[in-house]
Amino acid sequence: MRTLYILYKKELKHFLTTPFGWIVLAFIMLLQGFSLTSVLEQYEKAPVQVNLLFSTLSTPIFWFYFIFIFPLITMKQFAEEERSGTLESLMTAPVTTWQVVFSKYLSSYTFYLVLWLPILLHLQIFSWVTGTPAPVVNAEIFGAFGILMLIGSFFIAVGILASALTSSQIIAAIITFGALVFLIFMGLIPSIAGDSFQGAVLFHYISVHEHLSYFSRGLVDLRPIVFYLSMATFTLLLTHHIVDYRRWKH
Repeated sequence: MRTLYILYKKELKHFLTTPFGWIVLAFIMLLQGFSLTSVLEQYEKAPVQVNLLFSTLSTPIFWFYFIFIFPLITMKQFAEEERSGTLESLMTAPVTTWQVVFSKYLSSYTFYLVLWLPILLHLQIFSWVTGTPAPVVNAEIFGAFGILMLIGSFFIAVGILASALTSSQIIAAIITFGALVFLIFMGLIPSIAGDSFQGAVLFHYISVHEHLSYFSRGLVDLRPIVFYLSMATFTLLLTHHIVDYRRWKH
């Protein structure tokens, strides 16, 4: 555990002590503000039935930065070290493959969670400016953050896997982006084709949009929890085997 903690701390420093991490945080915080502002403008024009958080997590601005978060924070993890040659040195050190993979995954996942903290600040600013509490309840806040954590656990694993497949950051980012767009699109198929075909239940099961809708209303469904955690575990297992193969190959 001590070795894992040391590796995790080292990887996390790359996000929190370099300009890259702070630029990404500032960029995401800005877009989250724009997303909330656009929703409040819609509320001003006409009454909206869905709650504030789900509306914020459904805007085109949200989907734009949400999809790009994962390639940004995972593309360097293995690809950069492979390109620079430091990965080979790390693999010959007295550490296990699991410790290397999991430290990179946990550091990326921790930084991903940090990126969502500004939403709480935005809700507080709303209260300060208007003098009234933001129109959300605790169950909706916990549900929204819970599903974002679950989705991130799988999507970060996909990015780590893509980074382990290549020595090019750009290729790793493209693979991650393409895989996530494909996954999100698969969940939209019932909305496009209807529910009359066989297999529609499966597409509902993996629908990111439906999961966001359900959890952001303060409702909890065990099926998405099982789906994201099992897929994250499976993807990390694949990453472990790939990195382990490269380790012993060298």
